[in-house]
Amino acid sequence: MSAPLLLEDAQARLLALAVPLPLERVDVPGALGRYLAEPLLARRTQPAAHVSAMDGYAVRADNCAGPWQVNGESAAGHPFPGIVGAGQAVRISTGALLPAEAGSVIVQEDVVRSGNTVTLTGAGPSPPGKHIRREGMDFRCDAQLLPAGARIGPAQIALAITAGHSHLPVRRMPRISIIDSGDELAADPERCAPHQVPASNGAMIAAMIAALPAEIRRLGPVPDTLAALTAALDAAGNADVIVTTGGASVGDHDLVRPALEQWGASLDFWKVAIKPGKPLLVATRNQQLVIGLPGNPVSSMVTAYLFLLPVLRSLLGAAQPLPRTLSQPMAEPLPAAGDRRVFLRARITPEGVCPVTTQDSGALAALAATEVLIDRPAGGMPLPAGSEVPVYLLQNGGLA
Repeated sequence: MSAPLLLEDAQARLLALAVPLPLERVDVPGALGRYLAEPLLARRTQPAAHVSAMDGYAVRADNCAGPWQVNGESAAGHPFPGIVGAGQAVRISTGALLPAEAGSVIVQEDVVRSGNTVTLTGAGPSPPGKHIRREGMDFRCDAQLLPAGARIGPAQIALAITAGHSHLPVRRMPRISIIDSGDELAADPERCAPHQVPASNGAMIAAMIAALPAEIRRLGPVPDTLAALTAALDAAGNADVIVTTGGASVGDHDLVRPALEQWGASLDFWKVAIKPGKPLLVATRNQQLVIGLPGNPVSSMVTAYLFLLPVLRSLLGAAQPLPRTLSQPMAEPLPAAGDRRVFLRARITPEGVCPVTTQDSGALAALAATEVLIDRPAGGMPLPAGSEVPVYLLQNGGLA
């Protein structure tokens, strides 16, 4: 039997199987949470002309001392049609076009106005063009604004629209089927016998995926029989990714591997040298990916975070599908690590990160209190309080 893969090796093998899905074009607001399939190029210049950054008066750059005679107004959406002459000023609003021949904006706090006469009372702008947003200050037509693979969030939506786009190229949303398996699982949490546990893993995994654009289907709970598991795999239909929870270990009733073989899938790898989550399984059938997560809820969540979410981001065309770590100080000492890489559940405190009391892979109350995963290398030395450690933020799947 081959040795468990190291985390990075297992992630690389899995992502190599995740070919980005076909391209489609969607309206810009509908692209929220997806990833650009092509670079975003500006179709217009922003600002398209010089505009004021403040409310005040537009004057000639060679006449910033005043006094001035007001001869009109330039408002946002309603530009002044004339020219600013010597000794003249145009009342101007934030975002309004700078009138012809104007080269300076005197903010309204620096002047007093009596009738049509404006007198300088403050210091005035230094340099003269301080309060002007120049043409192309933000970007110019044909500039690359975002690379392919960039995630589309609220700011990117505003940028794309301002750059002249009504639609964006993205990858089709992946279809996900989640199969809960195990004779001990009760579908109804309000009707759970002592020998059962409520089937919660599927709902948890679906909730994790919900941060990404995907079509999610849940199946099960499925009994621990080859026939039932094979039927569930068939029922997954044309899913791009099939996720199983439970049944991937080596017990007499762990039948996911033989069910996959009977279904016609090929095992790519099994077992990763991490804790929790060692019995992770990855298989393929034609273009379909199967990810077998452990049945213990903490193990299921950790492996979904480290493997399932990255593979979905890769299918969606993300340039950086893997979660990123941050460096945080320890609020208390850490003991030496064991012989396997471990992901400690922890909370964020004013003093730093603090491991939750219970690290058992079945402890859901401790998992619900978890905000970060501390990444401890195999054989790691004891660390005093205040030591910096790499952590994964669980919120939004580790996305920045």
